[in-house]
Amino acid sequence: MKSLSDLKIQIYADGADKAGILDLYAKPYIKGLTTNPTLMKKAGIKDYEAFAKDILQTVTAKPISLEVFTDDLSEMRRQALKIKGWANNVYTKIPITNSRGESCLPLIKELGQEGVKLNVTAILTLKQVAGVAESLNPAVPSVVSVFAGRIADAGVDPQPIMRASRALLHAQPKAELLWASVREVLNLLQAEESGCDIVTVPHDILAKASKMLGMDLTALSLDTVKMFAKDASDAGFKL
Repeated sequence: MKSLSDLKIQIYADGADKAGILDLYAKPYIKGLTTNPTLMKKAGIKDYEAFAKDILQTVTAKPISLEVFTDDLSEMRRQALKIKGWANNVYTKIPITNSRGESCLPLIKELGQEGVKLNVTAILTLKQVAGVAESLNPAVPSVVSVFAGRIADAGVDPQPIMRASRALLHAQPKAELLWASVREVLNLLQAEESGCDIVTVPHDILAKASKMLGMDLTALSLDTVKMFAKDASDAGFKL
């Protein structure tokens, strides 16, 4: 079994906890960072721009993705260009549609032509991947984020979809395929096996993976038994 450092796939830390971001940024096996408005809300962030600029004081040498947050496509364009201007290592996250289901592909094409490095997010279907593949600027680096974990939540095996997505992006030499919404440590290995370039991993699963990935299963069995015994003793259970 592999350790995190042995994986060939690029591991991006996904979160909005400042201390966690800065700690993980310093880890050699973390190749980039991502966040989104939902994670920021959970972390109690009130000022989006201030938080982003604060993080960017330290996060300078690895890519970081920051997302727009509007339904209006012209306002989305304005936000995207503003975010682009914050730092050279920033990728601007654009959802595949707005919350009304209106396609963002025309905007994605326009921004790509303007040289904006994009992370196209919330993708779950091959039709969406094909649309993105046709819209990206092949001369500009980009990330295509397919939410494999959400696909799995719907009872569908995401691995064939990720392999097919890889094939659809063949004409986009600077586009990287990203396995998003990781639910468990196994997903990191599945992402690598599926030909993905990047996997985004929440901070808590990164902590679990750093401890347990590659662990001997017999030793893990004994640890589990010890946990049960300690918890029974601590609870003072008697029969």
